[in-house]
Amino acid sequence: MTTILTTAERVPATAGPLTEVALADGTPAMIWPLLHTDGEALRQAYAELSPASRRFRFLTDLPELSDGMLRILVDAVDGVDHVAVVLTAFPDGDDARQVGVARLVRYPDEPEVADVAVTVTDAWQGRGVGRALMDALLARRPSGVVRLRTTVAAENRASLRMLGRVGRMTARHEGGGELTVEVTDLPPVR
Repeated sequence: MTTILTTAERVPATAGPLTEVALADGTPAMIWPLLHTDGEALRQAYAELSPASRRFRFLTDLPELSDGMLRILVDAVDGVDHVAVVLTAFPDGDDARQVGVARLVRYPDEPEVADVAVTVTDAWQGRGVGRALMDALLARRPSGVVRLRTTVAAENRASLRMLGRVGRMTARHEGGGELTVEVTDLPPVR
């Protein structure tokens, strides 16, 4: 029998490639590593994002994911320097659907620091998907990564709350409505 973890519980790194979670509203979901075959699913999910969600993700107006961008987002995932996970929800009476993706990419010149990004489809925002993805991503991060650094739109309150929840956060205004956010004191890798 498989145990369903709540998003409040940390997902241990030894949980393997598949983790079951229950979202804040009770919807069962599964998180697993992004596969090399997930490119078209990512393209479709991105097409369903609102313009605001697309802008929050890439900090620019990007109407669609090109083949080149998909190669970066999928083929560059190596599980060491670039870790990515997807969350598939299993809503009652509906088909399973991928509703979020999260990734962590080490900075080559600072291997103890990683950029992080979480994207959740609009209809599933506010339901604990981002929190579950971030918990799973941090549990699967390489043990040498002790700090996060990312650029966030200053108006993206949900991302700022999520980053502040995982450790000690500092933010520096970069102009143009963007913040460089650093997070230290991350939970230990288990």
